[in-house]
Amino acid sequence: MSVSLTENAARQIKKQLEKRGKGVGLKLGVKKSGCSGYAYVLDYADTLNEDDTVFDKFDVKVIIAKNDIEFVDGIELDFRKEGLNEAFKFNNPNVKGTCGCGESFSV
Repeated sequence: MSVSLTENAARQIKKQLEKRGKGVGLKLGVKKSGCSGYAYVLDYADTLNEDDTVFDKFDVKVIIAKNDIEFVDGIELDFRKEGLNEAFKFNNPNVKGTCGCGESFSV
């Protein structure tokens, strides 16, 4: 199992955790959504649960719940600024298709 981060993503996560003033890392998961089946869910975690898997890179923790690991195994999380837009980007080798608007994916 693996989850990786780019340096840009790690910097953004650190920045947001500092701004919040608390948190152990970024929680990455999936939920059923959209026309293709699943959408990514990002949240900042203040605690770790027993069934969480933790990946540590660039001194940043990415936390994945046990039920979500099969959907994100091998993913690379990036953070990009393009013009006025900035957002996390997901490079997921498990994705078989996406919807036209890019909001959901299938595995």
